[in-house]
Amino acid sequence: MLQINDFVAKSAGLKSRVEDAKLIRIRQNTDGKAIAFNIADLEEVIPRIDADGHVFLQVNFLSGKKILLTENLIGFKPVPSRGLDLSKLPKVVTTPDLLSVVEAIEDSMGTPPAPSQNDELDLLKRVFDSVLRGAEAVGFDITPERLWLQSLGRNSKASA
Repeated sequence: MLQINDFVAKSAGLKSRVEDAKLIRIRQNTDGKAIAFNIADLEEVIPRIDADGHVFLQVNFLSGKKILLTENLIGFKPVPSRGLDLSKLPKVVTTPDLLSVVEAIEDSMGTPPAPSQNDELDLLKRVFDSVLRGAEAVGFDITPERLWLQSLGRNSKASA
């Protein structure tokens, strides 16, 4: 826990708070998203260095889940989604990636329909779902994003 708190205290884009001496909450300044976990659930914290020489922490949990704490963001693995080739996605994603996919979906929906547009839109929805479920799996509350995806599904069915 001390390693995590020290790292976050020195980071530019993360803030942490220990609650009840049992729970640690880490918030990303970029999008305000936070993750909280019980300190008892920690298995191991490993300092690492990326290809650019930046230090980050790999946090392993007893459940087998992992997160990466970087200078600004909390990284996690995308979750496999039916029909999605995970090798085409980064091995580690972040919650701001959801916004990037949302923008791509909205751009795709704003163009005149083309035969390949439905395939692209379907792929983007699968990518969004994969990142969204990965975020949920490690403890992010992404209810607004899930509701957006559900409303998108209803809107596309209504216009069909």
